[in-house]
Amino acid sequence: MKGVMRFGKKGKLSPRYIGPYRISKRIGNVAYELELPQELTAVHPVFHISMLKKCMGDPSLIIPSEDISSNDSLFYEEIPVQLLDRQVRKLRTKEVASVKVLWRNQFVEEATWEAEGDMKKRYPYLFESGEVPN
Repeated sequence: MKGVMRFGKKGKLSPRYIGPYRISKRIGNVAYELELPQELTAVHPVFHISMLKKCMGDPSLIIPSEDISSNDSLFYEEIPVQLLDRQVRKLRTKEVASVKVLWRNQFVEEATWEAEGDMKKRYPYLFESGEVPN
């Protein structure tokens, strides 16, 4: 089942899947009903086939449902773990600071550049040490 992440362009560029979950029945030609765990009772169990991915049996690709928390709008939110780098881009009239963020349950290669101001507002604990890499 594809998880939805919303933070900048991250959700568009890096879709994630949770599960695997057993298919309980087929609904029409393009939808399936899944057997979801108790934690996901707020999620409707019927999904279009475009939202599903065949389970290949590789346990390293599975995100346990305990690690997933959803808010009232049912969006999955990644949690930043560490700041890896910092850069300042000079535009015509201003400078824009960005930080490279390592997210929980992701590899270093999947780190993303985010606006430093937004990250300071949402995750101030990342900046408490005062040591943001350059």
